[in-house]
Amino acid sequence: MENFKGMKFKYIFGPVASRRLGFSLGIDIIPYKICTLDCVYCQLGPTTTKTIKRENFTSLDDILDELNCVLGQRKKIDYITLSGSGEPTLHSHIGDIIKAIKGMTAIPIAVITNGTLLFQKQVRESLYEADLVIPSIDAVTQDVFMEVNRPHSSLKVDQIIEGIRYFSDEFKSEIWLEIMLIKGFNDHRDELEKMKAIISNINPQKIHLNTVVRPPAESYAQELFNSELQKISTMLGEKYDIIGEFQSEEQENSNRGKRNEIVDLTRRRPVTLLDISSTLGVHKNEAIKYIQDLLKEKIIHSIFHDGQTYYRSS
Repeated sequence: MENFKGMKFKYIFGPVASRRLGFSLGIDIIPYKICTLDCVYCQLGPTTTKTIKRENFTSLDDILDELNCVLGQRKKIDYITLSGSGEPTLHSHIGDIIKAIKGMTAIPIAVITNGTLLFQKQVRESLYEADLVIPSIDAVTQDVFMEVNRPHSSLKVDQIIEGIRYFSDEFKSEIWLEIMLIKGFNDHRDELEKMKAIISNINPQKIHLNTVVRPPAESYAQELFNSELQKISTMLGEKYDIIGEFQSEEQENSNRGKRNEIVDLTRRRPVTLLDISSTLGVHKNEAIKYIQDLLKEKIIHSIFHDGQTYYRSS
C-alpha cells in the first residue's frame, strides 16, 4: 500500500472497518503465517512456519516511520491494532513497539493474540502497556484443541488457559475473550459447558462468540447459523455476545474503489487472496475485509480447488 507521499507501507494496513474495534489501523509485526497454531478456520490459509520461538522480526524505526506517515493523514482511527499475518506475541520486542507507539499518539492500542504464549511471564509483561488485549480460547480439552487449532507440538491447552488466567489477574486494562465456533468441532454441549466454567475464572470484560465467516484454511471448517449462535449464547450467559456487523459509512469512498477493483479482477479470471492483495497494493488482512463484504452480498463467490481458495464474480 502507498500513501499520498509515495511511501510504500510494509507493516501498516488500513484503517479498515472492524466488527469489534470500529476503524482499526493494523500493524503486522510478524512475517506471513509464522504462528504457534495452524487453525483449520484461519482466513489466511495454512501456517507455513509453526513455532514457539520468539524473534525480533521487524525494524521498530520502520514501523514508526510508517505510523507517523499514516497519522499525518488524520484519518479516523479508533484503535491501533497489533495483529496481522501471524501470532504477534512471537515478536520478542512487542513490548518496545507498544511503548514507542504510546509515545507518538493517544489512540488506544489493541493486541489480538491466540493467547498461546501467555503462560510465559515475559510475554505477559510485554503486553502490560496495551489498552486492550483480545486472546482466544477455541477449546478447553486437548483433543478438541488438537483438532481445531493444530498447535505446535509443545503446547498444551491447560497450560494456555492457565496463562490467560494469570494475565487476567495481572493486566490493568481491558481483556475481551474470543471464541471461534466451528460446526461439529467445538459446538457440542460438553465442550461448551466446560468452557463456560473455565472462562468464569478468567473473568474478561467481554466475551465474543464468532464463527467462520471468511473462506477458511480447510474447506471442512463450516460456520454455525445465527440461530445456533444465539442458542449457545443463551446457554453460556449474559456476558457472551455474538460479533455483529460494522455499521459506519465513514471512509466509505476509498473502500468502494477497492471493492470495485476486486470485482473487476474476479470477472476476468478466478483469483486468490494473494492475487487480490498484490494487484490492489493492500495488505492481505485489508483485502479480506473487502472480500468478506462482497461474498456476503453475493457479488462474488469462492471456490476451493487443489488446497487453494479462489474468488470469482457471481
